[in-house]
Amino acid sequence: MATPRPASSTARAWRSRLGWLALLALALTALLYGRAVARYAHAATAYGARAGCSCHYIEGRPLGDCRKDFEPGMALVTLSADGQARSITARIALMTPTTATFVEGAGCQLEPWPRN
Repeated sequence: MATPRPASSTARAWRSRLGWLALLALALTALLYGRAVARYAHAATAYGARAGCSCHYIEGRPLGDCRKDFEPGMALVTLSADGQARSITARIALMTPTTATFVEGAGCQLEPWPRN
């Protein structure tokens, strides 16, 4: 006659299986949708950098006030300014940042996008 395992080891085994299953689901999601998410993130940072540059260097508003110009859904985009270069960089955590630089007479210019 087999002796039943204690409840704690059974629960631990299930947690381990669920952990591996969650990791597998995350990897599969990244494989299937990673490229699309990266492209949306690049578009969001480009919009944020351009809007932030125009707001800060053309309109003269404080950088914190420039977030009011963002579209809905852009809560993950953060802005930082480089006063010496007169540029604004927009970032989303773990994604590629985008920079827009103010050029006198030409306005805010985005850095070139990489060709993928």
